[in-house]
Amino acid sequence: MFTYHMPARIRFGVGESSQLPDEIKALGITRLLIVTDPGILKAGLVTPIAELLEKSGIHIEINDQVAQNPRDTDCLHGAELFNAINAEAVLAIGGGSAMDTAKTIALLAKSGGTPSDYADGHLPYRQIAPILCVPTTAGTGSEVTRSAVITESSTHRKMTLKHENMRPVLAVLDPQLTVSVQASVTAATGVDALVHAIEGYTCTVTSPLSKAYGAEAMRTIVPALPLAVEDGKNLRARTKMLEGSLLAGLSFGNADVASVHCLAEALGSVYDTPHGVANAIFLPHVLRFNADGHVPLHATLARLMRFASDTDSDERAMEKLITGIFSFTRLLGIPLLSELPRISQEDFGRLVDLAYENGSTPSNVRSITKQEYRMILEETYAYNG
Repeated sequence: MFTYHMPARIRFGVGESSQLPDEIKALGITRLLIVTDPGILKAGLVTPIAELLEKSGIHIEINDQVAQNPRDTDCLHGAELFNAINAEAVLAIGGGSAMDTAKTIALLAKSGGTPSDYADGHLPYRQIAPILCVPTTAGTGSEVTRSAVITESSTHRKMTLKHENMRPVLAVLDPQLTVSVQASVTAATGVDALVHAIEGYTCTVTSPLSKAYGAEAMRTIVPALPLAVEDGKNLRARTKMLEGSLLAGLSFGNADVASVHCLAEALGSVYDTPHGVANAIFLPHVLRFNADGHVPLHATLARLMRFASDTDSDERAMEKLITGIFSFTRLLGIPLLSELPRISQEDFGRLVDLAYENGSTPSNVRSITKQEYRMILEETYAYNG
Protein backbone atom coordinates (compact mmCIF):
# COMPACT_ATOMS: atom_id res chain seq x y z
CA MET A 1 0.00 0.00 0.00
CA PHE A 2 1.22 3.53 -0.79
CA THR A 3 -0.05 7.02 -1.53
CA TYR A 4 1.35 9.58 -3.95
CA HIS A 5 0.39 13.24 -3.95
CA MET A 6 1.59 15.86 -6.45
CA PRO A 7 -0.64 18.91 -7.01
CA ALA A 8 1.86 21.09 -8.87
CA ARG A 9 1.35 22.11 -12.47
CA ILE A 10 4.76 21.66 -14.12
CA ARG A 11 5.99 23.59 -17.15
CA PHE A 12 9.39 22.49 -18.44
CA GLY A 13 11.49 23.77 -21.31
CA VAL A 14 13.88 26.40 -22.58
CA GLY A 15 12.19 29.82 -22.42
CA GLU A 16 9.21 28.61 -20.37
CA SER A 17 9.82 31.27 -17.70
CA SER A 18 8.35 33.78 -20.17
CA GLN A 19 4.98 32.07 -19.66
CA LEU A 20 4.87 32.91 -15.94
CA PRO A 21 2.47 35.87 -16.24
CA ASP A 22 -0.16 33.76 -18.02
CA GLU A 23 0.23 30.91 -15.53
CA ILE A 24 -0.06 33.24 -12.54
CA LYS A 25 -3.07 35.07 -13.95
CA ALA A 26 -4.77 31.72 -14.55
CA LEU A 27 -4.46 31.14 -10.80
CA GLY A 28 -6.23 34.46 -10.12
CA ILE A 29 -3.15 35.93 -8.42
CA THR A 30 -2.44 39.65 -8.79
CA ARG A 31 -0.07 40.41 -5.86
CA LEU A 32 3.16 38.48 -5.35
CA LEU A 33 6.05 38.36 -2.95
CA ILE A 34 9.13 37.23 -4.88
CA VAL A 35 11.60 35.35 -2.68
CA THR A 36 15.18 35.06 -3.90
CA ASP A 37 18.74 35.42 -2.66
CA PRO A 38 21.27 38.22 -3.23
CA GLY A 39 23.38 36.13 -5.61
CA ILE A 40 20.45 35.30 -7.90
CA LEU A 41 19.35 38.93 -7.86
CA LYS A 42 22.88 40.14 -8.70
CA ALA A 43 23.17 37.56 -11.50
CA GLY A 44 20.25 39.27 -13.24
CA LEU A 45 17.90 36.29 -13.22
CA VAL A 46 15.10 38.00 -11.29
CA THR A 47 14.79 41.32 -13.13
CA PRO A 48 13.53 39.99 -16.50
CA ILE A 49 10.89 37.90 -14.75
CA ALA A 50 9.89 40.80 -12.48
CA GLU A 51 9.53 43.10 -15.48
CA LEU A 52 7.38 40.55 -17.31
CA LEU A 53 5.09 40.26 -14.29
CA GLU A 54 4.78 44.01 -13.81
CA LYS A 55 4.00 44.55 -17.49
CA SER A 56 1.18 42.04 -17.19
CA GLY A 57 -0.33 43.98 -14.27
CA ILE A 58 0.87 41.78 -11.43
CA HIS A 59 2.08 43.75 -8.40
CA ILE A 60 5.35 42.43 -7.01
CA GLU A 61 7.68 42.99 -4.08
CA ILE A 62 11.15 41.41 -4.02
CA ASN A 63 12.58 39.93 -0.82
CA ASP A 64 16.18 38.77 -1.17
CA GLN A 65 16.82 37.96 2.50
CA VAL A 66 17.67 34.30 1.93
CA ALA A 67 20.76 32.58 3.35
CA GLN A 68 22.46 29.52 1.80
CA ASN A 69 21.07 27.55 4.76
CA PRO A 70 17.67 29.26 5.29
CA ARG A 71 17.15 30.93 8.67
CA ASP A 72 13.98 31.06 10.74
CA THR A 73 14.51 34.78 11.28
CA ASP A 74 14.46 35.43 7.53
CA CYS A 75 11.24 33.42 7.21
CA LEU A 76 9.61 35.47 9.97
CA HIS A 77 10.70 38.71 8.29
CA GLY A 78 9.34 37.45 4.97
CA ALA A 79 5.98 36.59 6.51
CA GLU A 80 5.70 40.11 7.91
CA LEU A 81 6.52 41.57 4.51
CA PHE A 82 4.01 39.25 2.81
CA ASN A 83 1.20 40.55 5.01
CA ALA A 84 2.38 44.17 4.86
CA ILE A 85 2.00 44.23 1.06
CA ASN A 86 -1.18 42.13 1.09
CA ALA A 87 0.43 39.49 -1.10
CA GLU A 88 -1.66 36.60 -2.34
CA ALA A 89 1.15 34.14 -3.12
CA VAL A 90 4.91 33.65 -2.95
CA LEU A 91 7.11 33.14 -5.99
CA ALA A 92 10.51 31.57 -5.31
CA ILE A 93 13.22 32.25 -7.87
CA GLY A 94 16.45 30.46 -7.01
CA GLY A 95 17.77 27.24 -5.56
CA GLY A 96 16.58 25.15 -2.65
CA SER A 97 17.26 27.87 -0.10
CA ALA A 98 14.94 30.34 -1.82
CA MET A 99 12.24 27.71 -2.33
CA ASP A 100 12.39 26.43 1.26
CA THR A 101 12.27 29.99 2.58
CA ALA A 102 9.31 30.79 0.33
CA LYS A 103 7.41 27.71 1.50
CA THR A 104 7.91 28.66 5.13
CA ILE A 105 6.92 32.27 4.50
CA ALA A 106 3.71 31.02 2.86
CA LEU A 107 2.95 29.00 5.99
CA LEU A 108 3.83 31.61 8.61
CA ALA A 109 2.07 34.45 6.80
CA LYS A 110 -1.25 32.61 6.88
CA SER A 111 -1.03 30.48 10.03
CA GLY A 112 1.34 32.45 12.28
CA GLY A 113 3.83 31.05 14.75
CA THR A 114 7.50 30.25 14.17
CA PRO A 115 9.15 27.50 12.12
CA SER A 116 9.99 25.57 15.29
CA ASP A 117 6.29 25.54 16.27
CA TYR A 118 5.61 23.38 13.21
CA ALA A 119 8.83 21.36 13.23
CA ASP A 120 8.25 20.41 16.87
CA GLY A 121 4.54 19.68 16.40
CA HIS A 122 3.23 22.52 18.55
CA LEU A 123 1.06 24.00 15.80
CA PRO A 124 -0.94 22.26 13.07
CA TYR A 125 -0.35 23.13 9.41
CA ARG A 126 -3.45 25.09 8.54
CA GLN A 127 -3.67 27.79 5.90
CA ILE A 128 -0.75 28.17 3.50
CA ALA A 129 -0.53 30.76 0.73
CA PRO A 130 -0.03 29.45 -2.82
CA ILE A 131 3.61 28.64 -3.55
CA LEU A 132 5.07 29.11 -7.03
CA CYS A 133 8.63 28.06 -7.90
CA VAL A 134 11.16 28.83 -10.61
CA PRO A 135 14.34 26.85 -9.83
CA THR A 136 17.64 28.28 -11.07
CA THR A 137 19.79 25.30 -10.08
CA ALA A 138 19.49 21.61 -10.87
CA GLY A 139 19.61 20.17 -7.39
CA THR A 140 16.99 20.20 -4.70
CA GLY A 141 13.77 19.38 -6.52
CA SER A 142 12.06 21.53 -3.90
CA GLU A 143 9.70 22.85 -6.58
CA VAL A 144 7.69 19.63 -6.26
CA THR A 145 8.25 18.55 -2.64
CA ARG A 146 6.26 18.97 0.56
CA SER A 147 9.11 19.96 2.86
CA ALA A 148 11.39 22.84 3.81
CA VAL A 149 14.60 22.62 5.84
CA ILE A 150 15.11 25.69 8.02
CA THR A 151 17.92 26.51 10.46
CA GLU A 152 16.95 27.71 13.93
CA SER A 153 19.20 30.73 14.44
CA SER A 154 19.41 30.45 18.22
CA THR A 155 20.56 26.80 18.29
CA HIS A 156 21.81 26.19 14.70
CA ARG A 157 19.72 23.01 14.48
CA LYS A 158 18.15 22.11 11.16
CA MET A 159 14.39 21.76 11.32
CA THR A 160 12.29 19.98 8.71
CA LEU A 161 8.82 21.37 8.11
CA LYS A 162 6.77 18.86 6.16
CA HIS A 163 3.14 18.82 5.07
CA GLU A 164 1.16 18.09 1.92
CA ASN A 165 -0.12 21.67 1.88
CA MET A 166 3.45 22.94 1.51
CA ARG A 167 3.71 21.55 -2.01
CA PRO A 168 3.96 24.27 -4.67
CA VAL A 169 0.98 24.69 -6.98
CA LEU A 170 3.14 25.79 -9.94
CA ALA A 171 6.67 24.85 -10.98
CA VAL A 172 8.19 26.45 -14.06
CA LEU A 173 11.55 24.94 -15.03
CA ASP A 174 13.57 26.84 -17.63
CA PRO A 175 17.03 25.34 -18.29
CA GLN A 176 18.20 28.68 -19.68
CA LEU A 177 18.12 30.08 -16.13
CA THR A 178 20.75 27.55 -14.99
CA VAL A 179 23.51 28.23 -17.54
CA SER A 180 25.22 30.92 -15.44
CA VAL A 181 25.64 28.68 -12.37
CA GLN A 182 29.35 28.26 -11.64
CA ALA A 183 30.95 24.86 -12.05
CA SER A 184 31.48 24.11 -8.35
CA VAL A 185 27.83 24.89 -7.54
CA THR A 186 26.66 22.88 -10.56
CA ALA A 187 28.65 19.90 -9.29
CA ALA A 188 27.44 20.08 -5.69
CA THR A 189 23.77 20.68 -6.51
CA GLY A 190 23.91 17.98 -9.17
CA VAL A 191 25.20 15.39 -6.72
CA ASP A 192 22.53 16.59 -4.29
CA ALA A 193 19.93 15.66 -6.91
CA LEU A 194 21.59 12.28 -7.34
CA VAL A 195 21.40 11.70 -3.59
CA HIS A 196 17.68 12.52 -3.71
CA ALA A 197 17.18 9.91 -6.41
CA ILE A 198 19.23 7.26 -4.60
CA GLU A 199 17.60 7.81 -1.20
CA GLY A 200 14.11 8.17 -2.69
CA TYR A 201 14.68 4.82 -4.42
CA THR A 202 16.23 2.95 -1.49
CA CYS A 203 14.62 4.41 1.66
CA THR A 204 12.34 2.27 3.82
CA VAL A 205 9.25 4.28 2.85
CA THR A 206 9.73 4.20 -0.92
CA SER A 207 6.98 3.18 -3.35
CA PRO A 208 6.80 1.92 -6.94
CA LEU A 209 6.31 5.49 -8.18
CA SER A 210 9.19 6.87 -6.15
CA LYS A 211 11.40 4.05 -7.43
CA ALA A 212 10.38 4.71 -11.03
CA TYR A 213 11.15 8.42 -10.78
CA GLY A 214 14.37 7.73 -8.88
CA ALA A 215 15.59 5.19 -11.42
CA GLU A 216 15.07 7.57 -14.33
CA ALA A 217 16.70 10.40 -12.38
CA MET A 218 19.82 8.30 -11.79
CA ARG A 219 19.98 7.29 -15.46
CA THR A 220 19.68 10.96 -16.44
CA ILE A 221 22.00 12.68 -13.95
CA VAL A 222 25.14 10.55 -14.07
CA PRO A 223 25.97 11.10 -17.77
CA ALA A 224 24.74 14.71 -17.86
CA LEU A 225 26.39 16.19 -14.77
CA PRO A 226 30.05 16.03 -15.88
CA LEU A 227 29.06 17.69 -19.17
CA ALA A 228 27.23 20.52 -17.37
CA VAL A 229 30.21 21.04 -15.06
CA GLU A 230 32.68 21.05 -17.93
CA ASP A 231 30.67 23.53 -20.04
CA GLY A 232 27.96 25.48 -18.28
CA LYS A 233 26.61 26.75 -21.59
CA ASN A 234 25.92 23.21 -22.81
CA LEU A 235 22.17 23.70 -22.92
CA ARG A 236 21.44 20.05 -23.63
CA ALA A 237 23.36 18.98 -20.51
CA ARG A 238 21.70 21.74 -18.47
CA THR A 239 18.29 20.59 -19.70
CA LYS A 240 18.98 16.97 -18.78
CA MET A 241 20.25 18.01 -15.34
CA LEU A 242 17.14 20.09 -14.61
CA GLU A 243 15.04 17.15 -15.78
CA GLY A 244 16.99 14.80 -13.52
CA SER A 245 16.62 17.11 -10.54
CA LEU A 246 12.86 17.30 -11.11
CA LEU A 247 12.57 13.52 -11.36
CA ALA A 248 14.60 13.13 -8.17
CA GLY A 249 12.28 15.57 -6.41
CA LEU A 250 9.30 13.54 -7.55
CA SER A 251 11.05 10.46 -6.17
CA PHE A 252 11.93 11.48 -2.64
CA GLY A 253 9.15 14.07 -2.35
CA ASN A 254 6.61 11.34 -1.65
CA ALA A 255 9.06 9.07 0.17
CA ASP A 256 11.96 10.39 2.24
CA VAL A 257 15.68 10.95 2.30
CA ALA A 258 18.01 8.99 4.58
CA SER A 259 21.38 8.94 6.30
CA VAL A 260 23.35 10.90 3.69
CA HIS A 261 21.01 13.78 4.37
CA CYS A 262 21.09 13.24 8.11
CA LEU A 263 24.87 13.71 8.16
CA ALA A 264 24.76 16.54 5.63
CA GLU A 265 22.17 18.47 7.58
CA ALA A 266 24.18 18.01 10.76
CA LEU A 267 27.25 19.41 9.02
CA GLY A 268 25.23 22.33 7.69
CA SER A 269 23.84 23.03 11.14
CA VAL A 270 27.25 23.27 12.81
CA TYR A 271 29.38 24.77 10.04
CA ASP A 272 26.87 26.33 7.63
CA THR A 273 28.28 24.06 4.91
CA PRO A 274 26.30 24.37 1.64
CA HIS A 275 23.80 21.53 1.56
CA GLY A 276 24.82 20.15 -1.82
CA VAL A 277 28.50 20.06 -0.86
CA ALA A 278 27.73 18.21 2.38
CA ASN A 279 25.55 15.63 0.62
CA ALA A 280 28.19 15.06 -2.05
CA ILE A 281 30.91 14.52 0.57
CA PHE A 282 28.98 11.88 2.52
CA LEU A 283 27.32 10.04 -0.39
CA PRO A 284 30.05 7.47 -1.20
CA HIS A 285 30.76 6.69 2.45
CA VAL A 286 27.12 6.11 3.39
CA LEU A 287 26.60 4.07 0.23
CA ARG A 288 29.48 1.81 1.23
CA PHE A 289 27.90 1.31 4.67
CA ASN A 290 24.43 0.63 3.26
CA ALA A 291 25.61 -1.65 0.48
CA ASP A 292 27.19 -4.05 2.94
CA GLY A 293 23.74 -5.05 4.15
CA HIS A 294 21.84 -4.78 0.87
CA VAL A 295 23.98 -6.10 -1.95
CA PRO A 296 21.29 -6.85 -4.61
CA LEU A 297 19.67 -3.42 -4.14
CA HIS A 298 22.98 -1.61 -4.56
CA ALA A 299 23.88 -3.80 -7.51
CA THR A 300 20.70 -2.49 -9.12
CA LEU A 301 21.80 1.08 -8.41
CA ALA A 302 25.15 0.35 -10.06
CA ARG A 303 23.42 -0.88 -13.22
CA LEU A 304 20.99 2.05 -13.32
CA MET A 305 23.90 4.49 -13.19
CA ARG A 306 25.97 2.42 -15.67
CA PHE A 307 28.79 1.82 -13.22
CA ALA A 308 28.19 -1.90 -13.78
CA SER A 309 26.79 -4.05 -16.57
CA ASP A 310 23.98 -6.55 -16.55
CA THR A 311 26.52 -9.36 -16.81
CA ASP A 312 28.29 -8.40 -13.56
CA SER A 313 27.43 -10.44 -10.48
CA ASP A 314 25.64 -8.57 -7.71
CA GLU A 315 28.80 -8.55 -5.58
CA ARG A 316 30.91 -7.19 -8.45
CA ALA A 317 28.25 -4.63 -9.38
CA MET A 318 28.04 -3.43 -5.79
CA GLU A 319 31.82 -3.00 -5.67
CA LYS A 320 31.73 -1.06 -8.95
CA LEU A 321 29.04 1.21 -7.51
CA ILE A 322 31.20 2.21 -4.55
CA THR A 323 34.36 2.77 -6.58
CA GLY A 324 32.33 4.51 -9.27
CA ILE A 325 30.70 6.98 -6.90
CA PHE A 326 34.02 7.78 -5.21
CA SER A 327 35.59 8.46 -8.63
CA PHE A 328 32.52 10.39 -9.83
CA THR A 329 32.52 12.85 -6.94
CA ARG A 330 36.29 13.39 -7.15
CA LEU A 331 36.03 13.94 -10.93
CA LEU A 332 33.49 16.67 -10.25
CA GLY A 333 35.82 18.43 -7.82
CA ILE A 334 33.81 17.74 -4.68
CA PRO A 335 36.04 18.69 -1.73
CA LEU A 336 37.07 16.30 1.02
CA LEU A 337 35.56 16.71 4.47
CA SER A 338 39.01 17.48 5.88
CA GLU A 339 39.41 20.28 3.33
CA LEU A 340 36.40 22.25 4.56
CA PRO A 341 37.11 25.25 6.79
CA ARG A 342 36.68 25.02 10.56
CA ILE A 343 36.08 21.24 10.61
CA SER A 344 37.07 19.94 14.04
CA GLN A 345 37.02 16.41 15.39
CA GLU A 346 35.97 17.93 18.70
CA ASP A 347 32.55 18.53 17.12
CA PHE A 348 32.07 14.92 16.00
CA GLY A 349 29.96 14.00 19.03
CA ARG A 350 27.59 16.86 18.32
CA LEU A 351 27.43 15.99 14.63
CA VAL A 352 26.61 12.36 15.44
CA ASP A 353 23.85 13.38 17.84
CA LEU A 354 22.30 15.71 15.26
CA ALA A 355 22.46 13.08 12.53
CA TYR A 356 21.00 10.33 14.70
CA GLU A 357 18.16 12.57 15.93
CA ASN A 358 17.22 13.55 12.38
CA GLY A 359 13.72 12.36 11.51
CA SER A 360 15.01 10.63 8.39
CA THR A 361 17.36 8.25 10.23
CA PRO A 362 14.64 5.54 10.45
CA SER A 363 14.21 5.78 6.66
CA ASN A 364 17.76 4.64 5.94
CA VAL A 365 17.69 1.30 4.15
CA ARG A 366 20.13 -0.19 6.67
CA SER A 367 19.45 0.35 10.36
CA ILE A 368 22.09 2.69 11.73
CA THR A 369 23.28 3.44 15.27
CA LYS A 370 25.07 6.40 16.77
CA GLN A 371 28.27 4.39 16.81
CA GLU A 372 27.90 3.65 13.10
CA TYR A 373 27.27 7.32 12.34
CA ARG A 374 30.50 8.06 14.21
CA MET A 375 32.33 5.41 12.20
CA ILE A 376 31.13 6.88 8.89
CA LEU A 377 32.01 10.39 10.00
CA GLU A 378 35.53 9.36 11.01
CA GLU A 379 36.04 7.39 7.79
CA THR A 380 34.89 10.38 5.75
CA TYR A 381 37.25 12.71 7.62
CA ALA A 382 40.19 10.35 7.18
CA TYR A 383 39.54 9.79 3.45
CA ASN A 384 42.16 11.58 1.34
CA GLY A 385 41.02 10.70 -2.16
